[in-house]
Amino acid sequence: MEDKTIKAGKRSYVGIVTSDKMDKTIVVSVSTKKMDRLYKKYVTSTKKCKAHDEKNDAHIGDTVKIVESRPLSKDKCWRLESIIERAK
Repeated sequence: MEDKTIKAGKRSYVGIVTSDKMDKTIVVSVSTKKMDRLYKKYVTSTKKCKAHDEKNDAHIGDTVKIVESRPLSKDKCWRLESIIERAK
C-alpha cells in the first residue's frame, strides 16, 4: 500500500503594487476587512508583502495575485503569479 501525503494549498493574496523600484521585487499592499467584536464596525488592516517579479513586469498601481513560495531573501517569501489589472 502506498502512503500518499496531501500537500496543503499555498496561500495567495490579491493586492495592489505600491513599489517597483527594486530589481525583480515588488511591494504589494494587501487589505483585509474584519468586523470588530465589540463595536460591530468593519476595520481595514493592510499588510505589505515583498514579492518576486522575475521579468519586472508589474508596476505601481497594478492589481496582482501573489502566491506563497520558499524564502527567496530575508524579507521576500512571495512570488508574483499574475497581473489581474493594469494601472490606468
